[in-house]
Amino acid sequence: MIILLLVLLVLLLVVTTLQFLKSRQHARQLDYIHYKLESIIEGGSHERLLLMSSSPQVQQLLTDLNRLLDVNHQGAAKRSKLEQSMRGMLANVSHDLKTPLTVVLGYIETLLHDEAISKEEQERMLRTIHTKAGEVIVLMNRFFDLAKLESGDRDIPLSRVELGEICRRNILSFYDLLSESGTEVQIEIPEEPLHIMGNDEALDRILTNLLSNAITYGNAGGVLGLKLYPDAGRVCIEVWDRGKGIAEGHEDKVFERLYTLEDSRNRDYQGSGLGLTITKRLTEQMNGTISLSSQPNVRTAFTLSFPRQSF
Repeated sequence: MIILLLVLLVLLLVVTTLQFLKSRQHARQLDYIHYKLESIIEGGSHERLLLMSSSPQVQQLLTDLNRLLDVNHQGAAKRSKLEQSMRGMLANVSHDLKTPLTVVLGYIETLLHDEAISKEEQERMLRTIHTKAGEVIVLMNRFFDLAKLESGDRDIPLSRVELGEICRRNILSFYDLLSESGTEVQIEIPEEPLHIMGNDEALDRILTNLLSNAITYGNAGGVLGLKLYPDAGRVCIEVWDRGKGIAEGHEDKVFERLYTLEDSRNRDYQGSGLGLTITKRLTEQMNGTISLSSQPNVRTAFTLSFPRQSF
């Protein structure tokens, strides 16, 4: 009986010792996790928690924490990109507002202080002031439009629209400009009606942006194309030209909010990089997509794609 008690006592001591050692090991592991997390957060590093543990619970905790760190790093990268974008925006806005406002202020100063200016010269200056003030208003409206689109405050009502009619209307609105420039126009619009759920005003703005862009920066190629066609349950609109195009590697970036590039068509066309961004947001609000393919001086094409309405 005494021997049995001794054996039980020894077993109890062994179990207690093992539990104590295991508890200390868990404590050390938790301390490691605490101090490592503190170091990663304070240092802003991209390190991960590396710890071999026989405990499935500890291993699961480490996996979850590493996933959380990944999410945090991705968020930090997005915030950094946003901050960079905002700095670029402020620089671009300052530049784009400064240019017309400098002209306006200069002419106003002249009109106020130079009494010898002829009436004809005064009228010319006033017309210039009016034009430059209009440029400022247009720029500010673009920023407000983009802000509303990205915040979801601007609701675009959708209805069944026929894209052939919209394409014809928009290309005709550029008839005089195309005739004056001598640009060859290649139009492919089928007689078959092609319907989508869209918004007339938004589609007009999208096509105006893309056609103006192609005319202004594809004019050197001498050709502008507009093609409307069905494609596997969707309806596509392609606006293309043979101008200088977009450099390789920048095709997707031209749609980014406030993205600018020194030699990009996006910068030249809209200054602050808003035109194509607004075009993309409007397209997306109609459940569509927009893509760009460009081979400089051969073919640069913006392609819109929308779900087709067959009823």
